[in-house]
Amino acid sequence: LTKLAIGALEDLKGQDIKLLDVRKLTTVTDTMVICTGTSNRHVSSLAQNVAEVSKKAGFRPMGVEGKDTGEWVLVSPHRWQRPWHGQDEVQADAPQQSHDPNCPLCPGNLRANGERNPRYTDTYVFNNDFAALQPHAAEQKPPVPDLLRSEPVSGEARVICFSPDHSKTLAELDVSAIARVLTEYRAQIAELGERYAWVQIFENKGAMMGCSQPHPHAQVWANSYLPTEIAKKEQRQAEYLKQNDQNLLLRYAEQELAAAERVVLSTEHWLVVVPFWAAWPFETLLLPKSAWRADFAALENHQLQDLALAIKSLTCRYDNLFQCSFPYSMGWHFAPPGLRHSGYGIEHWQLHGVFYPPLLRSAQVRKFMVGYEMLAEPQRDITPELAAARLREIGDTHYRNPA
Repeated sequence: LTKLAIGALEDLKGQDIKLLDVRKLTTVTDTMVICTGTSNRHVSSLAQNVAEVSKKAGFRPMGVEGKDTGEWVLVSPHRWQRPWHGQDEVQADAPQQSHDPNCPLCPGNLRANGERNPRYTDTYVFNNDFAALQPHAAEQKPPVPDLLRSEPVSGEARVICFSPDHSKTLAELDVSAIARVLTEYRAQIAELGERYAWVQIFENKGAMMGCSQPHPHAQVWANSYLPTEIAKKEQRQAEYLKQNDQNLLLRYAEQELAAAERVVLSTEHWLVVVPFWAAWPFETLLLPKSAWRADFAALENHQLQDLALAIKSLTCRYDNLFQCSFPYSMGWHFAPPGLRHSGYGIEHWQLHGVFYPPLLRSAQVRKFMVGYEMLAEPQRDITPELAAARLREIGDTHYRNPA
């Protein structure tokens, strides 16, 4: 099959054809054939020819990759003032007590699995009692012919409590405490990245975002394959570097700094913008300002401290916007550990964090990704420039601690 694919690419004058052995990186496939075309139309023709040649030889392709997969966002600022008679959210503020005797994440308390937390005084990490991933892959079921496909996967899931204080979200922790959380992120990625292709760090803040435990915490999911979003970013960033001899997100940061209109804040080393492609009303992208940093391992201590400062400023602005404990889902993307350990180049990757908050007009009115968004493409009612201006102007002294 590999020879057929290479032959089909050569027939249509595909350029820079490369054969990669990826058996140590993923269970999805053994081999990748990479090829460059002279245009989108050429790439499309190359992919189609490989599919057709494969079919004639008796191999049925499960899908065709290599075509343009860019995504769009519909921006409709004229809808910003439309009457709202839909659901109003009951927005709970952050807990007030520093210790909740009924919270399974607080120090000294009993968890659902019968284990008792230690009386921890800093960040605390434990294995998720209800992990979505297991270290030993489930036995593969017989595949359904032609249309369906399944693969066994393995992984681990952990919980990182930010601090022993039940009431303090990232916005109300001091900068040094946030830096210790980031240090723990780096340690978890380093450890789990030795065994897994990808390690996802993420935080769901608030019941609106599906958070079942109010004690401020993040989650770590390590898995044996590259998830969909990471695979997309791997492809896009690699393509841009090859075509332009420049890191995509470094170029993007340079462009946003020059324009300034979507910048929310900047520190010595970090930049926060409402990205041009933002789908959520007050979505933000946090990335290095001017240096290549592929992952957390590349950060020096002063850069990590400065990152903590940027996170403190951003999360305070979020809370201040509608004077509530602002809900969001956020996470970190970086060079996959599997690529680094296998010796493949990671020059195209840039460490970055993404924040996806749902609130639209107030603490009670949220954005719903339904209808057109589910069936066609994302749509937003506020321009990225206006969203950035509102976050930029609101200030970063937390509304609950004005002194």
